[in-house]
Amino acid sequence: MGGYRSIIAAAFGLLINGLVWADGFDGQPLLRESFDPALQHAVENRIAELGLADASNRRDLCLTLVDISDMSDPRVAAINGDHMMYAASLPKIGILLGAFVEIERGRLTLDAETTASLTRMIRMSSNLDATTMLNRVGKRRVNQILRSERFRLYDPLVNGGLWVGKEYATGSAFQRDPLHNISHGATALQTARFYYLLETGQLVNPRLTRVMKEMLSKPGIEHKFVKGLANRDGIKIYRKSGTWRQWHADSAIIEVIGGYRYILTALANDSRGGQWLARIAASLHGLVVPTQLASTHL
Repeated sequence: MGGYRSIIAAAFGLLINGLVWADGFDGQPLLRESFDPALQHAVENRIAELGLADASNRRDLCLTLVDISDMSDPRVAAINGDHMMYAASLPKIGILLGAFVEIERGRLTLDAETTASLTRMIRMSSNLDATTMLNRVGKRRVNQILRSERFRLYDPLVNGGLWVGKEYATGSAFQRDPLHNISHGATALQTARFYYLLETGQLVNPRLTRVMKEMLSKPGIEHKFVKGLANRDGIKIYRKSGTWRQWHADSAIIEVIGGYRYILTALANDSRGGQWLARIAASLHGLVVPTQLASTHL
């Protein structure tokens, strides 16, 4: 499928231009240098078995799977990983990052009210809290952080990434992304990088990293990935999803008893997208977790 080839081409372009990606900090492997052909082949086969090959060929389905069971040797597979799509509430993780960057810098205070607001924004996808926090951080400041050399979570060199250009409220966009004119956008691979940077302690300091991850835990909306993994025992999900009209998105770190851990991100442009994402989560889980654990039911 074309997504894998495009990712490799982008990675090669970055290498020949001598750029250093944020996720290579302090000896951590680069996700764009960690593609695993066997995992890639397995993911493509699973998507075909689910009857979603045509959707991926149309670029109506984008996903990235990162096996981080061994953090020193991540394994990456992607389909349309650098295709940017409207992502509804998923980019609220960009507001979360913006808030924690400003907390780390002393520009915001992580008091009880702020903690509760950010938690509601993530777990329950509160639009009111998202808009409040976006304005507290600064509308354009959030995208400045996402585009910064420190994170590069939105980068024109790889077709964009996470973007928050509109309040989660009525009204017009204040800053659509410069490549695709999208108000709330994401790519599957850049979203996976957000979780990889979080998991490797490269977003904020260790104390704040623990707080961020706690906010992403205990999902309050049980659909998509959460629904697809509902009958699996011994798992923890750290997650943010998004839904608007025919656009469906989900993203998560999934930890499984026995030391298995992976990042899964997916975006769909189809009225059936929520069902697709539930089925994808259930199927791809078994590519990381051994069969005897992957098939365990509550």
